Amino acid sequence: MTRDNIIGLVLIVAILVGFSILTAPTEEERMEAQRIRDSIALAQQAEEERMRAREEVPDEEEEILPEAVTPDDPEDAEIDAIERLRERMGLFSEAAIGEEGFITLENEVLKLKVSKKGGYIHSATLKKYQTFDQKPLQLFKGEEDRFTFHFFAGNRNISTENLFFEPYYHDARFSGQDSISIEKGDSTSFSMRLYTDLHTPENPSYIEFYYGLKGKEYMIDFHVNFVGTTDVIALNTTYITLDWEIKMPRQERNREHEQGNSTIFYKYANDDVSRLRERRDASERLITTTRWISFKQQFFSSVLISEDGFSNADLVSEFVAEEDEDYLKNMSASIDLDYNAREDNFYPMKFYLGPNQFREMQAYNLELERQIPLGWGFFLTSWINRFAVIPVFNFLDQFNLNYGIIILLLTVILKIVLIPIAYKTYTSQAKMRVLKPDIEELGKKFPKKEDAMKKQQATMALYKKAGVNPMAGCVPMLLQLPILISLFRFFPASIELRQEAFLWADDLSTYDSILDLPFTIPFYGDHVSLFTILMTISTIFYTRFNSQMMGSSSQMPGMKTMMYFMPVMLMGIFNNFASGLSYYYFLANVITFGQMYLFRLFVDEDALHRRIEENKKKPVKKSKWQARMEALAKQQEQQKRMKKKK
Repeated sequence: MTRDNIIGLVLIVAILVGFSILTAPTEEERMEAQRIRDSIALAQQAEEERMRAREEVPDEEEEILPEAVTPDDPEDAEIDAIERLRERMGLFSEAAIGEEGFITLENEVLKLKVSKKGGYIHSATLKKYQTFDQKPLQLFKGEEDRFTFHFFAGNRNISTENLFFEPYYHDARFSGQDSISIEKGDSTSFSMRLYTDLHTPENPSYIEFYYGLKGKEYMIDFHVNFVGTTDVIALNTTYITLDWEIKMPRQERNREHEQGNSTIFYKYANDDVSRLRERRDASERLITTTRWISFKQQFFSSVLISEDGFSNADLVSEFVAEEDEDYLKNMSASIDLDYNAREDNFYPMKFYLGPNQFREMQAYNLELERQIPLGWGFFLTSWINRFAVIPVFNFLDQFNLNYGIIILLLTVILKIVLIPIAYKTYTSQAKMRVLKPDIEELGKKFPKKEDAMKKQQATMALYKKAGVNPMAGCVPMLLQLPILISLFRFFPASIELRQEAFLWADDLSTYDSILDLPFTIPFYGDHVSLFTILMTISTIFYTRFNSQMMGSSSQMPGMKTMMYFMPVMLMGIFNNFASGLSYYYFLANVITFGQMYLFRLFVDEDALHRRIEENKKKPVKKSKWQARMEALAKQQEQQKRMKKKK
């Protein structure tokens, strides 16, 4: 073994030891990892206990309960049904009979209909928004919504959706009213109570859904309280199940795009925000404590938040049939809540029923804003959107300008900020243009393929003598790439652009159609977007302008064709995207033309040529790296000659 081998082995061992020391977890990280492992073990143990409890329940107890009876039933049938219900519902028999109806809760931004049957929110309407066809925007509709608790009482499987709740008014101002409305700065609370047959004023026994409403907030308090139910719910009960299901209604013109941006999001108590896949049916079993679960659409979300966390949950997101054009997906969450059968149980929760607006969601400090696709997977993209694009956009929004003008001003501001990078790119291109005749001479000097290495060496030497860095033009373009990606994410996700008109576009958050086609063109669509066409034309002109400035190479015709093919390909993609995005790229191309024209006035290419010629005359000191590369190249040439001789 040579000395070099020994030194190499020692260095490898030192690197491995150093890496293991640097990456070793701290004491806090080890404790956190152990805590997570313990939580998973406890969750799995609890799940095993739940499965055993389910298996112990006799089959006849799991029969489906009959529908609750209303006073409209025929008299004889009603008497028989009442007797059957009392037998089947046990201590909830009185609540099985009632009259359906609704209590309306309303503030400046929300209108909720709470059903007396089931006590849940039957429908939620956002008052400041409309659907694409100008109808009231409902996050969910009662006929397609389900929100019910399941548990065993007296060996009977009870579902709250089959029972009638009674309104309880905490606010005396609205006592006895079926409609409760408050304004900005005001607040109120209201409950729906499911009384058991054991309930008395002295010994209350009920299940309560408490709703707390503020004047101008999309967040509402929602507490579930089990009071005096120790003699009602089975003593071996360790959990109760909440089933929450929504058939998500369509809100936007581009149904396919809206479907692709609708899914279930969730946040673990001590972890990041995750989601189910959007483009296909998906399901997930959450086995550790979850802080919130969200049924998220393109621009709106229904979020159930737990102060104490959900023990575990089963999530399912499924596409509806294509012919069901008024809906997007079926979403469901089956959630387990820990329950102590020997005492009262209280579950403090909240509902967020509102828009996916960054500032609105961020204000609650729950990471709800992570549902907005701002490029969270790449930190630079999310930082640019959060700390640059969104603040500037919101600042301009304060002046009540048309959003088309706001996009124009935002584009101008970004281009001004990027002027140093654009100028650096232009000067690098100018230097390359000046050197183009010399590069072509080298091509003539080394025309053979076997002289490719010599040609490359001569080219690098020419760059070195001229003081030109061929990569100088690429680096500024790479620096701009995160900004382009950030804006590509920002515009389609910005609810501020929703249903905002500009010129011929009636909604900047979706495509602008100047012509609806009677057929569908593959990869393009069934409409013609003018902003996309303008973007494509301006991109082609910019490509041609840039190619002329650089001097197109006849040796690479395939690359030249690809440069013109790319804008056409992008036209097919952007035709179905937000018109605000196509409009931005069109503006960016036009402003770039203007910048290039100004740079041409300020950059004297003749003076640049003279400076390069002077640099060529100066002696060039070789760097150690360059000397090694030249030595390596000579060695390779010698090896080739030796092979030929053999």
